Amino acid sequence: MSDSQLWDDVDAYFTAQLSPADDALAAALRESDAAGLPPVNVTAAQGKLLQLLAQLQGARTILEIGTLGGYSTIWLARALPADGRLVTLEYSARHAEVATRNIARAGLDALVDVRVGPALESLPQLADDNPPPFDLVFIDADKANNPHYLEWALKLTSTGSLIVIDNVVRGGRVADAGDTGDDVRGTRAAIEMIGSHPRLSGTAIQTVGSKGYDGFALARVLE
Repeated sequence: MSDSQLWDDVDAYFTAQLSPADDALAAALRESDAAGLPPVNVTAAQGKLLQLLAQLQGARTILEIGTLGGYSTIWLARALPADGRLVTLEYSARHAEVATRNIARAGLDALVDVRVGPALESLPQLADDNPPPFDLVFIDADKANNPHYLEWALKLTSTGSLIVIDNVVRGGRVADAGDTGDDVRGTRAAIEMIGSHPRLSGTAIQTVGSKGYDGFALARVLE
């Protein structure tokens, strides 16, 4: 058995036992696929991890950068109280339309604000609204801009907030000094910022599974 098949099998076992799909989650994946969205959403196990992190935070406000079809949005929004709020930013109007339908089908549209446009334009507009600090920020958009998204996350959070950055391993490319791809350079810059910034304490974890070899970074805002 190949490593990738073994990873798939283990993922399938954990998913069946710990994070089985329900109608809303299954429909979100199905509708995203039917609309031709790229299959780069988080896995069920990763979605459950995001939900648990938000619950452990006691999150009342969540910011997501990169909506895609709303699959991770549903996991995160389910951790919120009835008066909570999740703002999710999506570059593609087409993706946002699919996500909006999926979120509404899950009965979460009253909690979720889907904003369309380049995140680096939406974030200053969001800051102008002077929202309360976000308790959790999930960054899962174009990787070249990871350091810019992290900078904005710091502006929009406060002491104790949690920041999660997805897809930081890039199949191991992050450690290849000869790889100068924009996604790798952006990811390295974000990791180095977490390591050096006086307001952040963080780590990064490698993962394997049905999405292959990757990982995520986790950082807590100190002050």
